[in-house]
Amino acid sequence: MLQQILHDMYIDPELLAELSDVQKHILFYKMREEQLRRWREREAWEVVAQAEGLRPPKVKQASDKHIRWLLGADGEVWVWIMGEGPGDKPYEEISEELIAQRARLQAQREAEELWRQKEAEITKKFRDALANEKARILAEKWKVEMEDRKAAKVLEERIRQEFKRKEEEERKRGEEQIRLREEQRAKELYWTLKQAQLQSHASESEEREWEEQLRRSKAADEERSCRAQRARDEYRRHSLRAIQKGTVAGLSSMFQELGQSREQEARLYHHLPGPGLPPPLAIPVRTWERPLRPVSREVIVRWFKEEQLPRRAGFERNTESIAPWFHGIISREDAEDLLENMTEGAFLVRVSQKIWGYTLSYRLQKGFKHFLVDASGDFYSFLGVDPNRHATLTDLIDFHKEEIITVSGGELLQEPCGQRNSPPDYHLLFE
Repeated sequence: MLQQILHDMYIDPELLAELSDVQKHILFYKMREEQLRRWREREAWEVVAQAEGLRPPKVKQASDKHIRWLLGADGEVWVWIMGEGPGDKPYEEISEELIAQRARLQAQREAEELWRQKEAEITKKFRDALANEKARILAEKWKVEMEDRKAAKVLEERIRQEFKRKEEEERKRGEEQIRLREEQRAKELYWTLKQAQLQSHASESEEREWEEQLRRSKAADEERSCRAQRARDEYRRHSLRAIQKGTVAGLSSMFQELGQSREQEARLYHHLPGPGLPPPLAIPVRTWERPLRPVSREVIVRWFKEEQLPRRAGFERNTESIAPWFHGIISREDAEDLLENMTEGAFLVRVSQKIWGYTLSYRLQKGFKHFLVDASGDFYSFLGVDPNRHATLTDLIDFHKEEIITVSGGELLQEPCGQRNSPPDYHLLFE
C-alpha cells in the first residue's frame, strides 16, 4: 500500500482521514524523500545528456542587478562607526554585555546536559528499584483467595506511590543542584572571558574561531540530546516488558504452590496447545485476483474468506472461538459508539473498508485513536507506526498487551470491546 502511494504520489482523502497525526507525518516525509529522489535522477540525466550532446547546455542570462551606495550630506558614501554615533553604547559596554551573554548561554547548555544525565540516572534508579520490589512481592507465596489478591494490589499501589514520591523529591534536589551549578558556572565563565579580554583584544580571526567553537559545541549538544532521548525511550519500553515478565514469574510460583502442573502453567501464560486443539496454521494460497484496494463490501467479504480465514484471523489462540475484540465491517462512527462508555485502554479490531487489512480502534481518556493494520502480505503490522511484523492477528494483539504501540501516546491494549447486538456484526464473514 505504501509503495503504491509513493508510485502515484497521491493518497485518497478518505484513507488520509483514517491515519493518525504520527502516521501522516511519516507518510509526508516518505513522499518528500521520493520527490527528492526523482529530482536528483532528473538532474543527473540532464548532466549526462549535456555531456553527450543530446541537449544544449543551459546559458546563464546576464543579470541587470547592481549596488548603489547610500550617500551622505557631503556627497560621499555614508559611513557609521559603532559606538561613535549619537545614542550608541560605548564599545566597552557592548563588549561587556556580549561576554556576559556568552557566559550565561554556555553555562545554561552545560547545566542542561548535566540535568539530562541526572534525570536519566534518577529514572533508571527508581524504575529498577520499583521493578525489583514488585518482583519480590509477587514471588512470595501468597494465597489465591480474592481478598489476598486485593491486598496485594493495595500494597503494590502503596509502594508505587512511595517510589513516585521519592522520585519527585530526588528530582527536586537534582534540579536545585543543577541550578546552583549553572549559576556558579556562569560566574566562572564570565570572569574567565573577562580576563581573556583584558589580556588581549580579540582579533577578527579569533572571533571566527570562537563562533566555530560555539557551532561545534551546539552540534555536539544536539547530538547528545538526541542520543539521550533515544536511550530514555528504549529504556521505558524494556522496563515495561521487564515488569510484565516479573508479574508472570510471581504468578507462576503461586500456581506451583497450589500443585498445578507445569503443563497447565505453560498453557495459561505461553499459550501452549492442549490436547484436541487445532493444528498449526498453514499459509493460505490465494485462489482469486485481488483488486488494488477494496471496492465493495462483497469484495471485502470474499477477501476475508479467501485469505484471512485460512490464517485464522479473528479467532482466539488455539481455539475455535471468535476473539471478543473482533468485529466485522463497521464504520468509524460505530466503533466509537461501542467504545464510548468504556474506560481508557479499551479496544476493538474491525475489518477496514479502505485497505486490505484492519483498523484497531482505541479508547483514550478523552477521545479515540484509530490505527491501520496492514494485512496485504504474509504478516500483520501497523501501517506507519510500528515496524514489528507478526504471523497472526492474535499475535499482534497479544504483543501490544505488553508493549505500547507508540512512544508518544503510550497506548497499551487492556480491555477488549465485545458485541452488543445479535447476530454479531461479523456473521457475514463466517457464513
